[in-house]
Parts: sequence; C-alpha cells; structure tokens
Amino acid sequence: MINLLPRRLALCCVVLLFSESALNAQAYKKLHEKAVLVDTHNDVLSSATMRGLDISQDLRGKTHSDLARFKEGGVDVQVFSIFCDERFGKDTAFKFANIEIDSLYAITARNADKMAMAFTPKQLDWAVKQHKLAAMIGVEGGHMIAGDIANLDSLYKRGARYMTLTWNNSTEWASSAKDESGDSVRNPHKGLNDFGKQVVRRMNQLGMMVDLSHVGEQTFWDAIHTTTKPVLVSHSCAYALCPVFRNLKDEQIKAVGANGGVIQVNFYSGFLDSTYFRRQKEFIARHQQDADALKQSGKAEYEVQEELYRKYPAEAEQLRAPFNLLIDHIDYIAKLAGVEHVGLGSDFDGIEAPPQQLNGVEDYPLVTKALLERGYTKNDVRKILGGNFIRVFKANSKK
Repeated sequence: MINLLPRRLALCCVVLLFSESALNAQAYKKLHEKAVLVDTHNDVLSSATMRGLDISQDLRGKTHSDLARFKEGGVDVQVFSIFCDERFGKDTAFKFANIEIDSLYAITARNADKMAMAFTPKQLDWAVKQHKLAAMIGVEGGHMIAGDIANLDSLYKRGARYMTLTWNNSTEWASSAKDESGDSVRNPHKGLNDFGKQVVRRMNQLGMMVDLSHVGEQTFWDAIHTTTKPVLVSHSCAYALCPVFRNLKDEQIKAVGANGGVIQVNFYSGFLDSTYFRRQKEFIARHQQDADALKQSGKAEYEVQEELYRKYPAEAEQLRAPFNLLIDHIDYIAKLAGVEHVGLGSDFDGIEAPPQQLNGVEDYPLVTKALLERGYTKNDVRKILGGNFIRVFKANSKK
C-alpha cells in the first residue's frame, strides 16, 4: 500500500499557506477601506483641469487622478493644490489662484453626489461619513498673495486651509529651498523678513496651516520659531536618504516632531531615489534636440521633462524609483520624529515620475499593504494614512 500521508501533509501545508495569504490580503484591504486616507497634495487642478480635462471622466493614461480612481484607491480627503509658477507675477498670481478655486467649486457642484468641500474638521468628518471625497484647498506658493495680507485673508475665506510659504521661487518676504541651496536669494537676507513673520502669525490667527515644503532652511527655522501652531510639511521627503534641496534634514524632521506637526511624504522619484536626477540627466541628453525645441517654445523646465516623458514612455518607466524607497522614507521619518508625525502628500499630477507600482491614486492600497509588511500596527497605519494630518488640521482650526 502506498503511504499517502506525506502527500496529504504537503497538501494541508499548501492550503494553510494559501489561506494565510488570503487572510493577509483581506486584512490590509479591510484596514485600508476603514481608515481615513488623506493626501495633502495633488496638482490635478493646475495640470489637468485648467487644460480642459474633466476629472469626473475616466482619465487613465492622461492623469494620475480622477474621481472614480480616488474612490478606487480609498482616498477620503484630497487637498487640491492651488498653484501657478514664478511666471505669474503680482498682477496675475492672486487672480489665477481664484480662478483655480472657482474651478474646484464648479467640479464639486457638478459632482455633489461624489464629493463635498471641507473647510472645517466637522465638514471633513461629515463628508467621509457620507462616503464622499472631502475636497480641501491648499495654496502652493506665497507669491500668490502678491505681498498683501488682505489677499491671504481672502484666500482663507474662500477655503484655503494651508499655504506653502514659497514654491521654488522666493518671495520678497521668504526664501525658497531652491534659491537658498543655489545661493541665489534676491532678498537682503535668507529666511523670513518682518512681513514674512507677520504672514505666519496671521495664518495662525486665521486657522490656516503653515506649510513648510519648498522653503529654504533659514525660512524653515524662522517659521518654526514664529508659529504658535503645529506646522504642515505637505509634500517632502528625507534628505538623509535622498540629498536634494527639497528634502528635510534630520534636525528639521525632529523640529517638526517637537512642534507637533506632520511631514507628508512626497511620491516623486527625484525626492525618493538618490540616483534619479543623474539618470534623468542622461535621459534628457539622449533627447537634447527635443528638449531644446520645447524650451524655445516657452516651456518651463518641469514642463519640458513632462513632455519628454510622454513622448518616450518606455524610457521614462525605467527612471521611476523602486516602490520600497517610498516606504523607506516614511519609515525613516517615523523612526526619527515618531509615527505621529508622518503622512502622505503624493504630489500626483505634479510629478512626471511616481515610484514603480504607484501609477495613480487608485494604487494607494499598496502603501497600506507595505506598511503592515514593515511591521507597523493597524493603529500606526491609520495615523500615517490620515490621522496625523487630521490632528494637525484640528489643532490649527478655529472650529
């Protein structure tokens, strides 16, 4: 008689392993579905809506985001970036900010069954409970107030709940990370001047979060020493893992933790992978003729890169950072500042190269899965996905 016991034992082991795998898959999906996921930075308004694309339509292959994919990815709260670059001066930047806000209001009104504006923590909570996307407003760049506190007040009244003190371009009152690192600050000195400190204090009074992404080191420290509320860093990564001007050094990360603030990790490959910009430079050199033509047509540097990536998708795919580097940055910040001080600020639709596997907002469940696999508890994951941001939002809010 043939002994079937070893075969049966092997079969049982296979069944048990399969069952455990299935249970693990269900566990991360269930956690992701129940957690409140907040993404503090998405540029789909300026990169797609202002070009005539409708995010209520299927925009796969054209954008990282649309309403159906927000739902698919389990995004509960999206802070939409109000953005224009340095080519918009005092006479146009504030006006353009209002046009973009008008656009978000119009989108929300047309899709009232799927989304709702959220200006307060209570409104955010209500939208989430109604299974609607809570749409929030963040202004990316202090140049958009055109040097006028009244414009700051106006943007707050229209719903802006954070403002990034600078974009890559410095203002007359705050120096950017790009300018400070390149020693090209046009102001008399680096950091915040008296008006800049007045802006921070007014944001505290209004209940608008002070966003320290993009700002220079001196501006960062001046703001940290001026604010009386927890700060937001809406889309930045760790300098120790990827030493580029936009990322936070260890002492800055610790300072955000001590302040009670939160650092929302950016998904851009260039801020995750220390080899990315070298490889990107080689890619552009291979297509220098195309790049030069785009520059001559008036395209900004970031727009040139985006066009080249669209034209040569196979090569662009090879440039993307490994997915695990995103989790490395989250893990690094959590270990240095505490798990209460890290979150997610994707920069989707404002970046030409998200990490591999994260093709758009629909792929967010992979982040939850990876965090659990790294050993984070369910409670830790809930904090990272959105709880930490909501805490900071409440700490800044007047209502």
